[in-house]
Amino acid sequence: MVYHSQLDTSECQFACGLPLMPLKSKADHTAAESRSRDIVDESLYSFRANVLFRNFEVKGAADKLLIYLTLFVNLCLKRESSSLELCSNADAVLLYRKSASVSNTDFQAGIADTRVNKAGANALVFQLAHEVFKVPGDSGFALGGLLTPPVNKQEEGAFRLYVRQCREQAGQRLVDKCFGTDAAPSKYWLAFAQKRFLNKYLT
Repeated sequence: MVYHSQLDTSECQFACGLPLMPLKSKADHTAAESRSRDIVDESLYSFRANVLFRNFEVKGAADKLLIYLTLFVNLCLKRESSSLELCSNADAVLLYRKSASVSNTDFQAGIADTRVNKAGANALVFQLAHEVFKVPGDSGFALGGLLTPPVNKQEEGAFRLYVRQCREQAGQRLVDKCFGTDAAPSKYWLAFAQKRFLNKYLT
């Protein structure tokens, strides 16, 4: 079942066809569950269901932002998974070099002991959120046809500023969900790193 946004955009301003919807502050999103959801919450709540689909019918303007954030969360998980794999490979090589006679059991244990901690994950998604990203009208923009190119630099600036805030919030909240109180990321999130929502990747 595909999940659509339930949020109202009737009072929102727009940039490149994207609604500039209110976002909760960091203090808000770590507060009690009774607080109302914003679009970032919706994207994380629906992610593990929506990411399985190759088609998505846009039923409102908020769905456009939901699609973008789903792709971004997918990108975060891919980077997190790649980082975990690189750390494991590096640890395995180091372990092998330390002792050529190491048992296979100890060798595998050395790989399993490698962890990407929460602080490292937060740094990774923050960097990803602030990378230069494509906007509507750019060659290779993932959602060409869904969003419209900016008519001037002001609209492009508004789009970039808002989307960067969304990316930062989505990344922070994703890490909170992935790690919780555990030292290692949840396999129930990382398992979705290789899925390809709408058969697209953000670049």
